[in-house]
Amino acid sequence: MFKPLSLYVGLRYTAAKRNNNFISFISLVSMLGLMLGVAALIVVLSVMNGFDRELRERILGMVPHATITGYDANIQNWQQVAEKIALDKRVIASAPFIKSQGMLTYAGRVRPAFVQGIDPQAESKVSIVTQHINSGSWQRLEAGKFNIILGDLLANYLGLRLGDKVTLILPEASVNIAGVTPRLKRFTLVGTFSVGAELDGSLGYIHISDAARFRRIQGVEGIRLTFEDLFEAPIAVRDIALKLQGIFQISDWTRTQGNLFRAIQMEKRMVGLLLFLIVFVAAFNIVSTLVMVVTDKKADIAILRTLGASQGLIMRIFMVQGIVIGSFGTFLGTLLGVVLALTISDLVGFFERILGIQILSPDVYFISDLPSQLIWGDVWVIVSVALAISFFATLYPAYKASRTQPAEALRYE
Repeated sequence: MFKPLSLYVGLRYTAAKRNNNFISFISLVSMLGLMLGVAALIVVLSVMNGFDRELRERILGMVPHATITGYDANIQNWQQVAEKIALDKRVIASAPFIKSQGMLTYAGRVRPAFVQGIDPQAESKVSIVTQHINSGSWQRLEAGKFNIILGDLLANYLGLRLGDKVTLILPEASVNIAGVTPRLKRFTLVGTFSVGAELDGSLGYIHISDAARFRRIQGVEGIRLTFEDLFEAPIAVRDIALKLQGIFQISDWTRTQGNLFRAIQMEKRMVGLLLFLIVFVAAFNIVSTLVMVVTDKKADIAILRTLGASQGLIMRIFMVQGIVIGSFGTFLGTLLGVVLALTISDLVGFFERILGIQILSPDVYFISDLPSQLIWGDVWVIVSVALAISFFATLYPAYKASRTQPAEALRYE
């Protein structure tokens, strides 16, 4: 089988036993360094992707992808508006809402809260809250009963249990025969939810008809939209608002939560850049390895040159050595990184059980398990960059080998 001379000699040099054990040790170190760098990059980026996914699913599963509200008044004919919105194929579902910001008080404890009046049937299509009810029942949000469902952190802070009466106070004044008094109403706690996000400590739900009676408003404040692709929300909600008759205000998740996810993406890039330094260090080891090999093989290079080997052939021989070291280290690192990325959640759980500790305490963090999401696009980028760095690391030593003069190299042999 045909094999180029440069590849044949380069592979022989790579596999051959060396008289200088230090060179073999440096070769092994450079290979292991590259392996560890690639593996660390894959694992860390997979964990950051996992956190990004969990935050997206939990937070954006609760907050609206987009909202359409009346410009200077409430939406009276919201059913007709919802029917027109449903004609857009990008929309999965929509639900009306009335939002209220106020204070919840119980047994002398006071806590600020964001309480939403919702239609329980429609809300279950646009929110993940129904999948995270941990006590009570979502179905108990009935019109006219003035029931409320709160996040578990909010309920725990107030010391509430199912069936307790909690008072909601709005920053609005009511004028009656007793004078000017704050608007307040007692609600019965019928359930709690936990989505593992900051919303557990500030959010509550009541029936939309109860919210309208309490706020003394007609219609609804707005309509919440959920899209097939949440990244289409900013453009899609503008398109929908232009097709509706009337003047509406629009908002989307990039205005309310965009800074959080941009910060996560920036952190991911910076961490990836820092971890690539490990790969660069390994590449420097490849350079030092090849420089020492060139020095050790000067006599062989000189003999090859006297036999007619060109400078390009000598250069390719030593490039093959560096590329083999880099490719082997990258392959092992990719294999190790992929395996760890796919199993790190189970491994962390195993060590937590063995050592009796919890790395992500639920008392401190909203996510108690270490999430991981392997994205193959990240893997290909890491492998490509590692191979490119390994290739460029071979150029200087290979060039130095090609400039070896046979007469000078053989003078003292």
